[in-house]
Amino acid sequence: MVVAALVGSLLVAAPEADAAGIGWVPCPDQPTAECGTVEVPLDWADPGGPWVELAVSRVRATDPARRIGVVFVDAGGPGGSGAEFARAPYLSAEVRARFDVVGFDQLGTNGSSAIRCSAELMALNPGDDPQDEAAFEALARHNRAVREDCRAGNPVFDHVDTKRSARDMDAVRKALGERRISFYGISYGTLLGQQYAEMFGSRVRSMVLDGVIDHSVDKRRFVLDRARAVEEAFGVFVAWCAENTTCALHGQDVYAAWEKALKAADEIGLGRENLILSAFYAIRGGAWESLASLIADVGGARMSFEPNYDSLRYAVVCQDFALRFRDFGEYRALREAELRAAPTLRGTFIGHQEAATCVGFTDRPTNPPHRLDVDHAPPLLLLTSRYDVATPYAWARNVHRQAEGSRLVTLDGPGHGVYHANDCTRTAADTHLLGTAPTRDTTC
Repeated sequence: MVVAALVGSLLVAAPEADAAGIGWVPCPDQPTAECGTVEVPLDWADPGGPWVELAVSRVRATDPARRIGVVFVDAGGPGGSGAEFARAPYLSAEVRARFDVVGFDQLGTNGSSAIRCSAELMALNPGDDPQDEAAFEALARHNRAVREDCRAGNPVFDHVDTKRSARDMDAVRKALGERRISFYGISYGTLLGQQYAEMFGSRVRSMVLDGVIDHSVDKRRFVLDRARAVEEAFGVFVAWCAENTTCALHGQDVYAAWEKALKAADEIGLGRENLILSAFYAIRGGAWESLASLIADVGGARMSFEPNYDSLRYAVVCQDFALRFRDFGEYRALREAELRAAPTLRGTFIGHQEAATCVGFTDRPTNPPHRLDVDHAPPLLLLTSRYDVATPYAWARNVHRQAEGSRLVTLDGPGHGVYHANDCTRTAADTHLLGTAPTRDTTC
């Protein structure tokens, strides 16, 4: 009923045939790039029903005489714009010379019927760390209220899990007239690549996954693997600080300085939650000097998420992973395990927040976790850092084991998304995309 009421604003009538061809026009913000749309069913199980438009961008190969084909790119999120990412010169000049770089906004993001939940309603969150049964039930009621309100205002809400986006990517491939595609994805974008390789493996030419999501994890590993990674990465930072005079905390007890900063953050009105959030992002980026200064000064700007992530986590993350809790007791047991695993930063920011977002959900996820099956795809190249706190090293290793023939390139350092970390990681990715797959795993 909601869909029928909003057909005029977000949906389009079903075309008589499959989408074929894209009407390209110069992109308003970058005339050298091309922008267009591709129409796909709102529900792939009902192709005769309403259809939706996906925003697509393309930057043509700069050396067309040596053009290999197309490389799809996705910067993750969920909530990032694949169409905008395609227009950024992120990949190396050699890759951009040989490939048309293509990106599309997954349904529910940016130019593809972006989901926007009520900011006012989300602001009423009673707290993501309930301490008793009453607080747990209050969070469950809040999450259900946000989800139902968001679903009522966004007719695409129930159709944006990542498996669905993989079908959409194949529709874009078809509209481009390409038999096979290459793919480069970062972070949550690696899940899009994995699911495309599972469903359409014969249509993959080469694939690089940078900062690897493990879709097989249950809710304990979803939270605890990240918690352990955060604690380990903070320990690496402490060791770096002891060895480097450029560290603002050099010669100090860094753990004690961190505890002092947490207390001060509350006293000056910054709030320890904001300090932990800023520290998490500094750790994720491997910004050791910035982290040291942050702790020393109890300052620094709060970073933000990808566009509309706060809304999309209800519709995407809660449908891609089985983040469901029977009751407060089950939640509390996992929270206590999380705090034991990462006592310094009081858990793991992203893992805990995403699990808390799904408190109150009891329905089975539409895209449930499972082991990766890419037998029909060519070998994947996995990029990771040893101390990634958003997509832990353990996840990349597990996906490596699941994907037969895959190669793992590990940056021996911190960071999330390591293509540009150094020549070693970038060369490994480029040569794989260009057609020369590594013969062994590599540490950079």
